[in-house]
Amino acid sequence: MKNSSRRVFMLQVAAGSALLSAVAAQAQTLPMVNEKDAQPMALGYVADTNKADGKKFPKHAATQKCGNCTLYTGKPDAPSGPCGIFPGKAVAVGGWCSAYAKKA
Repeated sequence: MKNSSRRVFMLQVAAGSALLSAVAAQAQTLPMVNEKDAQPMALGYVADTNKADGKKFPKHAATQKCGNCTLYTGKPDAPSGPCGIFPGKAVAVGGWCSAYAKKA
């Protein structure tokens, strides 16, 4: 019985590694969010936090950036990465939208 458990475990490890590699490769090739699309416009998304509309979004602060948001799942040192708000798209690490929530 031990051999089959070990075999199943090794197959699961191999499958998990392959999946992680595929996800990492996909993250590098995601298209950028277009600021002119309907959803980004509704959320006030801008690729540069300093260009956010302060009148429309008075709670915005220049220190709020996609790179330090809980919804951003990319690497903080990368120029862009995936965001939970825009599935299948990448956002600029220095960007901002009204869904911003500071990382703990």
